[in-house]
Amino acid sequence: MNIVVGVTGGIAAYKVVQLVRLLVRDGHEVQVVPTADALRFVGLPTWEAISRNPVTTSVHEDVASVRHVALGQAADLVVVAPATANTIARMAAGIADDLLGTTLLATSAPVLIAPAMHTEMWLHPATQANTATLRDRGVRVIGPESGRLTGDDSGPGRMSEPEEIHAEIGRILARPADDAAPGSPDAGGDAVGLRFVVSAGGTREPIDPVRYLGNRSSGRQGVEVARAAAARGGEVVLIAAHVEDAILDMAAADGVEIRRAGSAAELADAVRGAAPAADVVVMAAAVADYQVAEVAERKLTKEAAAGVPPTIELVENEDILAGLAARRSPGQTIVGFAAEMPEPGETLLERGIRKRRRKGVDLLAVNAVGWSEGFEQADNALVIIDDGDRVAAEAAGSKRETAEALIDAILAARARS
Repeated sequence: MNIVVGVTGGIAAYKVVQLVRLLVRDGHEVQVVPTADALRFVGLPTWEAISRNPVTTSVHEDVASVRHVALGQAADLVVVAPATANTIARMAAGIADDLLGTTLLATSAPVLIAPAMHTEMWLHPATQANTATLRDRGVRVIGPESGRLTGDDSGPGRMSEPEEIHAEIGRILARPADDAAPGSPDAGGDAVGLRFVVSAGGTREPIDPVRYLGNRSSGRQGVEVARAAAARGGEVVLIAAHVEDAILDMAAADGVEIRRAGSAAELADAVRGAAPAADVVVMAAAVADYQVAEVAERKLTKEAAAGVPPTIELVENEDILAGLAARRSPGQTIVGFAAEMPEPGETLLERGIRKRRRKGVDLLAVNAVGWSEGFEQADNALVIIDDGDRVAAEAAGSKRETAEALIDAILAARARS
């Protein structure tokens, strides 16, 4: 495949060297098109050595081959990484005063951008509006992620890692050749026209006004499922139970509608309210199995207990997932998550099959959890079980990668039904 990699003037440009290396290793013909500012971060000799092709920033070189439009015309995919706020604005406005600008205007190939900038710049209304404009034209967007930026700053705005961008490129190139090109009425991905409801995070069951029963779920896996569905054209409502604002900001920036919930009862109400309009419901939230039978109106204290530890009675919460499966509307796909710790002599798959049968869902994504896996980790590993108790897919890697694999499995299941 012919892949154009546009590199712009951000500190994350150094990471793109690894991306180009991965693409060349895959056997792709890679043309690097840096901006003049990008060469302040990584020099021209490096790009030529890694890509094995000559590199220029000028529209006035190799004029005889009409290079300023030929690159875009010949491309099977154009990737812009990092995509700075300035670059996103220029793309939205159609500015073409350098080689990258003319290449982007001349291509009918899919375009993927990987934004990278400081948090304030990413969340600025102008950047959000420009990104939304590009999405409307069919441009794919990966990231940005939340993490450490330059200096002491941290938050959403960090470019996705080269390996994640590489995986997304593989998914784009693997889609059918008639997949909509940017600018066409059907552009936007293979989930266009589908409405998703996704839950994420961990519920909290109050004990008294200051204490609760909870779990260690960060909500990141559910958020990545919502972002992946939105990136592929889906209309997404994300119901978040105690997810950090920095993580939710990334979903909001991707066009996801966010609704909040606290306890399992609140989550159940929110999901029931949203589910009837959805084609797909994904219950990725870690819902508490039990709630406190009687919540104290005032903070429990040692003084009031007079040395006798309080006894807390628990009652079982509603099974939200089983209820959704039992009440599913025709054509609706219900997807559950199961965080499991198999007993000795038992496999994760065996536990997952039993749970899928109990819940009655169309797909169940099972992952192992423990002190150092599953919750609060950057990576995850899923076994996805279908309604015939077969392994529909297995995926391991970043939570965005496992989210993409789940969306693939959902779309495949709907295609079969």
